[in-house]
Amino acid sequence: MDQVEAVFREERGRLLAALARRFGDLDLAEEVTSEAIEAALVRWPVDGVPPNPGGWLMTTARRKAVDRLRRDQVYAAKLAVLQVDMDRAAPQATGGELPDERLQLFFTCAHPALAAEDRGALTLRCLAGLTTPEVARAFLVPTATMAKRIVRAKQKIRDARIPFRVPDPDELPERLPGVLQIVYSVFTEGYAASSGPYLQRLDLAEEAIRLARILHRLLPSEREVTGLLALMLLVHARRDARTGPDGSLILLEDQDRARWDHELIAEGRDLVVSALTRGAGPYAVQAAIAALHDEAADFAATDWAQIVALYDVLLELDPSPVVALNRAAAIAMRDGAEAGLALLDELADEPRLRDYHPFALARADLLHRLGRLPEATAAYERALRLAGSEPERAHARDRLASMEQT
Repeated sequence: MDQVEAVFREERGRLLAALARRFGDLDLAEEVTSEAIEAALVRWPVDGVPPNPGGWLMTTARRKAVDRLRRDQVYAAKLAVLQVDMDRAAPQATGGELPDERLQLFFTCAHPALAAEDRGALTLRCLAGLTTPEVARAFLVPTATMAKRIVRAKQKIRDARIPFRVPDPDELPERLPGVLQIVYSVFTEGYAASSGPYLQRLDLAEEAIRLARILHRLLPSEREVTGLLALMLLVHARRDARTGPDGSLILLEDQDRARWDHELIAEGRDLVVSALTRGAGPYAVQAAIAALHDEAADFAATDWAQIVALYDVLLELDPSPVVALNRAAAIAMRDGAEAGLALLDELADEPRLRDYHPFALARADLLHRLGRLPEATAAYERALRLAGSEPERAHARDRLASMEQT
């Protein structure tokens, strides 16, 4: 079954993207994709995985789609209109098309006709295969809110007849930031899973990196494409050291840096230099911060002054509460726990941070360092309640246990 599951992880997004492009309807594409996978779960354990599993799934899904359209003539007529619109809007082939249909769907989901908050949510749900609760957690909103966003986005694509195609060159500057945000959201879920027994979902992280590499090959002069790829490589380089043999979380200061992927670090550092020579963008600055962490011989040697300076730049470019949280944590390392805690307390009323596990944990750790043990205990208890994955919960429980022994 491991082989079958690996095929499903690899093929699901590609299959969904191809069907959405073919039929112009995400709901239909999702339904027949799921039905094809269900058919495979019945047939493959008996018959074996076919030589071309992607082709088998595609053939099965297309047959199911055709059968459904034959049963619903009104629905088929609507899709026929959509297909005519798609054919009219499709650009002439120039040899410069994106080399993966999933990226065509990325650009569709990042269309400016969609609300900004709907774009990444829809793509995480459809292409990365996250459940609606996982997507909701990634965007720090309730599950019911996220479900409405996903339905709204699909409806907008259908009603506005947004074509599933590669955008024209003059559309790329407007559409690219949305695509980068989506790719990074996929990577973020892979880096720190929003739920489940494992801290990391390496399949998602590696998928995001693969897609970023394709974008970088297509748009090598776009600094933020380069910056995003650099950022993900530099962070992903630490993957093997982030968990113990039992899957437990290992903090940055405790990681065995010999286990970091130094080839990825070298590649990421070169990309950072390239991205920053064309001006600082948010992803390039974050990549520079990651590079400083990766370059330090050990945690004590980390250049916190330079990291704080980079966070100052990043906060100008992206004045978000999450960036402010990370800056406060860096200031705590440079100037002491009291300075960092004062900044965190200023952020306590930020709606996006109120139920954000990293905020609760950072505050608990600083309170612990300052010896304010009753407050630290309460903060660790809150971090435990907010933790998504089991390793995060176990880490918070361990911290609470250490408090009881103090």
